Amino acid sequence: MFIVFLTKYFLRIYNLIKLFTPYTSNPKIAKSIRQYLPMILHLAPHSMSGHNVCSSSSVGCRATCLNYAGHGRYPRTQLARIRRTKYFFEDRPTFMADVYSDIERLIRKCKKEGLLPCVRLNGTSDIVWERVWPDIFQAFPNVQFYDYTKHIKRCNPTWYLPSNYHLTFSRSEDNQAECIEALNNGYNCAVVFKKCPTQYFGYRVRNGDDSDLRFMDRFGVIGLTPKGRAKHDKTNFVVLSGDGL
Repeated sequence: MFIVFLTKYFLRIYNLIKLFTPYTSNPKIAKSIRQYLPMILHLAPHSMSGHNVCSSSSVGCRATCLNYAGHGRYPRTQLARIRRTKYFFEDRPTFMADVYSDIERLIRKCKKEGLLPCVRLNGTSDIVWERVWPDIFQAFPNVQFYDYTKHIKRCNPTWYLPSNYHLTFSRSEDNQAECIEALNNGYNCAVVFKKCPTQYFGYRVRNGDDSDLRFMDRFGVIGLTPKGRAKHDKTNFVVLSGDGL
């Protein structure tokens, strides 16, 4: 047991299992430092690790995944995300304890710098955290959590969502009707456009590339531009015009 503890300890020291991506490693996260200091958790998407963390993903979603954008293009980053995901599934109590410690460090840093903490648990995954781990939101009531999701069940008035957890529904090539449902339910919908229009689905399109802080968006469609593999999309995941439905 002691050997297992030492192994995990040294893995953390040498960043072989580093949980959260620092804001300095993600340009869009870095742009979000206004009054908030964000922290993001990147797991290996879909079934890359042997565990499916994106059960509502589409063919286009998987083909254009942000997992391969930026630092994600490096093999060592991919291996780190796979190790991190296996860590979550194979030793969840220790994984959760590490998440708690990282968020506590973020809070201390924010207090020193006069900023507010915010956390994205699904950087490259779509885990239903409010069901898998509801205690995390209760443990940090003053931390703003936020994510994108393709699980339409989460964007329903009857679904329980913690008050400090904000979700933005995400469009793919096969969930147009669900996008309308999410918007009708009062949730914003993120759409990747070749070139952002002024309107889509009859809603105003707002620029989502200026910041990652989705919980600060005004209601409507959040327009994003293609990144990484999405620049060469052939699945209709990326919308070419703003005509909508």
